[in-house]
Amino acid sequence: MQPTVPIESNNNSKENETDKELENLVKNYEILREDYPNYDLLFKIIVIGNSGVGKSCLSMQATRNSFDTNYLATVGFEFFVFNIKFDSRIIKLQIWDTCGQEIYRSLITSFYKNSSLALIVYAIDDEKSFNDIDLWIKDLRTNSSPDIKIFLIGNKADLESNRKISKEQALQIKRDFDFNLFMETSAKTGFNAQELFIEASKVLYIDYVKHQQKPKKRGELIKDKNPNKKKGNKCC
Repeated sequence: MQPTVPIESNNNSKENETDKELENLVKNYEILREDYPNYDLLFKIIVIGNSGVGKSCLSMQATRNSFDTNYLATVGFEFFVFNIKFDSRIIKLQIWDTCGQEIYRSLITSFYKNSSLALIVYAIDDEKSFNDIDLWIKDLRTNSSPDIKIFLIGNKADLESNRKISKEQALQIKRDFDFNLFMETSAKTGFNAQELFIEASKVLYIDYVKHQQKPKKRGELIKDKNPNKKKGNKCC
């Protein structure tokens, strides 16, 4: 099944043959089970945002197709895996779901290290979770790589009748901070839950391929997998 088209994503590259070839790389895919043992490329994703916005439930819905109405708030972090195959390459996403309580915020900064992509999650019915995006961006910019990819995620789209944050407001934040993508999701109904991580896989894989196509510089380490080995590149 092809993913739901995101509300808005960056597309600043020229429409040339190279871009079309890269898009073709991720046009066809296969989602693999969570415990699939092998992979070619490994990427770390960190999920951040206020407590109660549904970060863990969203990750669980995407990776395990389940939703728990009695799910307790995360303390520390939780770990999920999403596997997807593009053509002949298997991509493994390590999803680090962090706690959102303010008292623990300083303890999770170490999880930002070596993350390839960050999901900043707010709830569309929670104004504070949206207003606190600035704080999460500050933490992210301070503790992560400067070239980290960032997705803005408006969760709890099933609560449309209680909506406090419009799509237009979120799109403005996305533009202001030059995020890579904005998407609304629902952990409860599954709306865009799996599609979110499909899009993340595409962005990271295309970026990886582009990097591999750049001319090598003296002393530059270009990471790639030996096809005879079982383990792939490690991000952390």
